[in-house]
Order: sequence, then structure tokens, then C-alpha cells
Amino acid sequence: MTNIVFLAGNIGNDPEMVNTRGGTKITDFRLATSRPKRADGKVVKGENGYTEQDTEWHRIKCFNGLAETVQKHCAKGMKVAVRGRIHYTRWTDDDDIERFSSEIIADAIDFLAWPKRDGAGNQTEDTDDIPF
Repeated sequence: MTNIVFLAGNIGNDPEMVNTRGGTKITDFRLATSRPKRADGKVVKGENGYTEQDTEWHRIKCFNGLAETVQKHCAKGMKVAVRGRIHYTRWTDDDDIERFSSEIIADAIDFLAWPKRDGAGNQTEDTDDIPF
């Protein structure tokens, strides 16, 4: 069996890149995905008649060339598709409590929409209206 993940959503923060002592470039960002909210097996609609959404946040990690591309071209609010794999980590904290975490190790990122920019080229808060 293969560990494959495909997520499409909005970048929730400006990507941050670090370099390891060994020269590996690593860029991290959070990705928000949404799905219709359900209760008793039915889709929940708000007072305005629109479907309510449940949002999940995913930690995305990119390495080397992809890390550089994401750092250079991605920003909060962009719509992207991420292809990669789930990675689980287990550790013991300072209080001797066993902790678990998961993240998505990205193999590819496809740009689905750019963030909107003002006349000076600065990103605005609104994004293109492409539903997922």
C-alpha cells in the first residue's frame, strides 16, 4: 500500500523557511480545508440559507527546491493543491508525557489561485472566490 495525500485549500499563514546545519531547506505552512457541516446525516444550513462549513488545519512541510519555490511564490490566502504523504511523529516531552503529531510532507504544490493584490502589488485580505 502507498501513503498518498491530496489536499486542496487555502494557505493560512505566510510560509516560513529555515536552513538546517546540513544545508537542507525546509518550508512550513498551514493549509485550511473545508467540508460541509453535517448533523444527523444532513448538511447544516445557516440562517442565510448557505451551507455551513467545518474547517480542518493541516501542517505542510516542503524540502529543498520545493521549499524555495513555496517560500518565493506562496502567501497567506493562496489556494493551492498539495500532493504528498502523511508523516507521524512521536516524542516524550519534558514532563515525561508521550506526545504525537502529524504533518503532510509535500511532494508537489500546484497553484490554484493567486492572492488578490492592490495597485502597488501588495496582497489584500480577500482571495479569489473558488469554492472547494
